[in-house]
This record gives sequence, structure tokens and C-alpha cells, in this order.
Amino acid sequence: MSNPTHKKPLPLLALTIAFVLIWLFIAAFPFLWTMWGSFKVEGDFFSRANWMNAITGPITERQTGGAFTLNGYEGAWIEQEFWRAVVNTATITLSVVVISLTLGTLGGYALARSGFRYTFWLLMAALIFRAMPHVTLVSGYLLPFFQLNIWGYQLTTIIVLVAINQPFTLWMLHSFFLSIPKDLDEAAMVDGCTRFQAFRLAIIPVMWPGVVTTGLFSFLLAYNDFTVTSMLLTQENATMIPKINGFLGSTQEEGKVMYAVAAVVSAILPLFVLIMFFQRQIVSGLTAGAVKG
Repeated sequence: MSNPTHKKPLPLLALTIAFVLIWLFIAAFPFLWTMWGSFKVEGDFFSRANWMNAITGPITERQTGGAFTLNGYEGAWIEQEFWRAVVNTATITLSVVVISLTLGTLGGYALARSGFRYTFWLLMAALIFRAMPHVTLVSGYLLPFFQLNIWGYQLTTIIVLVAINQPFTLWMLHSFFLSIPKDLDEAAMVDGCTRFQAFRLAIIPVMWPGVVTTGLFSFLLAYNDFTVTSMLLTQENATMIPKINGFLGSTQEEGKVMYAVAAVVSAILPLFVLIMFFQRQIVSGLTAGAVKG
């Protein structure tokens, strides 16, 4: 039988539920409203006469014959070739994640197991580098990229994003490795493993949630980046965020702003799927990194 003393008072429970529902509504409303509007025409979604037009869609029905339309998605994906930006984003983002995790995992493990004093100063230097504005870092790359004639290529952008992201991955993975007792390494080496085999066979499986968590944050940094990609890539190699900004910069042309709305929804949906798919690993990874073993 449950102890009634552990039950929350009904008014407090109702207040908690109401607060959570209000918070969820406020947090989700901008995306849900944008997704709804992506199936309308510009005259309805940005109507100044009556905001209810965005819901009822009278102009959409008059122009397209239905309450909803895919004109925004068709114009963005086909007419403006937004799919190229999606491919470019996938290529750059996955490359940044793989390289950052590879270097960050090896470097974080080495720093966590190192007994030298310079480890702290290396991490502090990485933190200072990470705190610098991206535009300050990118401006230093522009001149040599122009001189070497390598500006505008995806490879150079990947290098810069990895350089910006690496201090963060080092800090994150360093803290995760500290939470794993050194006895695990030593036990594996006593059983005949080399240092690298102990790292690969004994340590990585234990801290896999930490790798997933760090990889997700690295993914978000590259996926959502605007400063680096807009300054270092040509229009042909542009990623999604600069491409969307290009749509928004042409709002004087009828219908172009709806291309941006449809592109924004297309860019956000993969993030929701990714978060939902890795939610358990993210929670367990953040929890593991917060407590030092």
C-alpha cells in the first residue's frame, strides 16, 4: 500500500502540470506555427489584415484550389535547388563529427590519463580558443585561403570547423574519461592488452554514451553554423543556413519568403528526429560526464 504522505497535494500537482503544459506550448509554438504556415501562401501566412488568414487560408484556397499547398517546398527544393544545400550540409557535418570525435577521443583520453602539469594549461588554452568569436577566427584564415586559391571549397570549411570544434570535444571527452577509473585500463593491460587495445576494447564501450553526446553537440555546431560557412563557401557549396538566409534576403519577390519558411521546416525536422533517436544516450552521457568516478 502506498504511503499517502508521499503524494503531492492536488493543487501543487495541478500547478506543476499546468506549468509544464504552458512551457511546452511556448517552446513548441514557434516551430508548429512555422510548419503550419509552410503549407500556406505568403498572402495568408503574413497577412496584415487578419492573422486568422494564416489558419483558415482564404488566399491559399483561392490561388491553389485547396486550404494547403506545397508550393513553398516545391519552389525551395526544386526551383531553388535546396537539395544541394542539404547534400552539402550532410557532407560537411558528418565529416566534422567524424574527425572531431576521432581526434577528441584520442586527445581526451591522453589528457585524462596524463599526469603532467601541462595538461591543465592545454585545456585552459583550448577553452580560451573555444570562447573566441567565430568571426575572429575565420578572418585569420581568409588571406591564406585566398593566396593558396583554396577558398570556397568544402574541405577548407571542414578544417576550420574542426579547428573551432576541437577544444569543445577535448573538454567534453576529457571529463568523460575522468569518470572512468584507471583500474579498468590497468586490468585490461594485465590481461595482455596494449594501451591502445585497452582504450579500444575496454574504455570506449564503457563511455559510448559520452561519445554519442559529444558527437551530437559537434553535429549541432556544424549543422547550425552560419558565420564560417557563409564566409568560406561559394553559392554552389553553400549549406542550408546560408541558403535559407539567401531566401530571406529576397523577400521583395513574391513567394520567395515562403521558400525560406519551407526550408526552415526542412532543416529543423532532422534535428527533432536525431534528438528523439539518441535521447537515452544523451541523458546517460550527460549524467556520466557530470560525476567523476
